[in-house]
Amino acid sequence: MRFHFATVPVHGSAEVERELNVFLGSHRVLGVERQLVADGAQSVWAICVAYTDATSHHATSQDPSNPSRSGPGRKERVDYKEILGAGEFATFARLREWRKVTAERDGVPPYAVFTNEQLAEMVRRPVQALAGLAEIEGVGPARVEKYGPAVLEILRVPPRGPAPPPAAEPEA
Repeated sequence: MRFHFATVPVHGSAEVERELNVFLGSHRVLGVERQLVADGAQSVWAICVAYTDATSHHATSQDPSNPSRSGPGRKERVDYKEILGAGEFATFARLREWRKVTAERDGVPPYAVFTNEQLAEMVRRPVQALAGLAEIEGVGPARVEKYGPAVLEILRVPPRGPAPPPAAEPEA
């Protein structure tokens, strides 16, 4: 895992944003941390991107000159099965299913409920209380209030192991 650091001015940052988006689109991003550094008109976003270099099939799919890319500025999706343990991934999958149902009910895209990155962070920490949800990057008080109780209920359910094999039929 490697890290890329950037500062993005709050005002007049179009060029810096473009450069950061090019970087993000050309690497496999594992996580992003950001912090507002408030200093009046000089305020900036301090950003740390955890990433891996594109290798093997990732290199061709992320090469900006490759016409088979899925679109400009698009980045390779993170495979959370590789990043999370088996139990964590099972909980992550339950959270994603809940998010899908909730987004459909509310008439919003799933990422408007929570992003995959936020769901994975909830599982990794693991979050035990509403205050823990509020500590996750990009999760504000409105989402904590609206979705927090349901998320905590899912997080409290222990991961299920693999189903036991079916019992053998007795021979007659």
